Amino acid sequence: MGRWICCLCSRITDPLMLLLVLALSCNPSTAATTSPSVPHIKPSYSFGRTFLGLDKCNACIGTSICKKFFKEEIRFDTWLSSHLKLPPSYLLSYSGNYTDDAKSWRMVDITRLTSKYQHDRADKRICTSLLKTKTCSLERALRRTQRFQKWLRAKRLTPDLVQGLSSPLLRCPSQRLLDRIVRRYAEVPDAGSIYMDHLTDRDKLRLLYTLSVNSHPILLQIFPDVEGWPFPRYLGSCGRLVVSASTRPLRDFYSAAPEVAADLALQLLAVLRSMGTNDLNYFFYFTHVDSGTFGVFSNGHLFIRDASTLGVIDKEEGSQLINGQQEHKDIFSCLTVDCQSAFVSCDSIREKHSLVMVCQELLPKLLKGKFLQPVQEKIDSFLQHCASGLADDQGVNEAIAKLAEILKPLRSCDSRFSYRYPDCKYSDKY
Repeated sequence: MGRWICCLCSRITDPLMLLLVLALSCNPSTAATTSPSVPHIKPSYSFGRTFLGLDKCNACIGTSICKKFFKEEIRFDTWLSSHLKLPPSYLLSYSGNYTDDAKSWRMVDITRLTSKYQHDRADKRICTSLLKTKTCSLERALRRTQRFQKWLRAKRLTPDLVQGLSSPLLRCPSQRLLDRIVRRYAEVPDAGSIYMDHLTDRDKLRLLYTLSVNSHPILLQIFPDVEGWPFPRYLGSCGRLVVSASTRPLRDFYSAAPEVAADLALQLLAVLRSMGTNDLNYFFYFTHVDSGTFGVFSNGHLFIRDASTLGVIDKEEGSQLINGQQEHKDIFSCLTVDCQSAFVSCDSIREKHSLVMVCQELLPKLLKGKFLQPVQEKIDSFLQHCASGLADDQGVNEAIAKLAEILKPLRSCDSRFSYRYPDCKYSDKY
């Protein structure tokens, strides 16, 4: 057909007739054959092992979610742009998208336990302190330490194995809490025993490294959201990156409408109450709070977004360490903090501790200037009373109770708060 058209075109001198012949040749119904389709080439994303931190393993968090990255089932938001470049490696957190079926996607947070600068500084400290060189194999250096050699011989994670680590989670450890860590450690295939027989040498190093750098992912694993704990869901780790369910930081809501601010303030107070009194008899306290400590899901539900400054005291068993034992420090004590930092005594932590910090740092920013007088004046007065109540336990509790009483009728019941809507229409709880 093509040869016939070419011959015919060569013999036609009338321009109109030539256009007609060419138009017929482009009509699929008149063509005897079709040209083969060009195969679609899928763009390839290149992860550097350095970007993920895999080049540092097994001095890393884990590898449970690496396949998702390499199969492009976890994508950074920047991948949706035309140039398809990975985001800068120096950022502490990234927004991403996660899928299980390549059709439906959900937002996730991809975070580093510390900044890349702090990681690099800690890596250098390991080499210079242990091997007296500027660069080294981190795994080989850490394996030679006395602490890790004790971990290798241990059948069970006991308080003496974690003494001196800087994480607030481990400042006042009980055997019951440590057993829970081993039993629920999600970076191993089988985590159902309190004994460490199912942990390989590699697994033990990764667990020790994570506990030494930042216990945030461990808290998400041992107190999961599916059991009602106020943490985002832990999805896995790859190298030195952690993937969890996405939340917006509380600071994004400082300019929110009054009814939204009232709702979040009440949720914040409820979370603190649950962390002080729960069925498992664990008391949670913060050593520091800021505008990124808490986050809000898309349904309006408030959760603890950053658990790195969260300590745990076992009210059932108490601490298994005496204060003198906490002063034993080594390289694992210094990966993210100054080795000279003093530990907080377990006996000095009070139940109102977190409430006072939240009244000082977060609630004034969330509730400032939101309501008409005299309501705003009463709110400010109770917040001030709470913030200055370090020496008055009863005064703090009374101020918080009165604050909650004022805020409760100020929140609304509508679809913006889908975590409790339409239940709030039919329940006195709201």
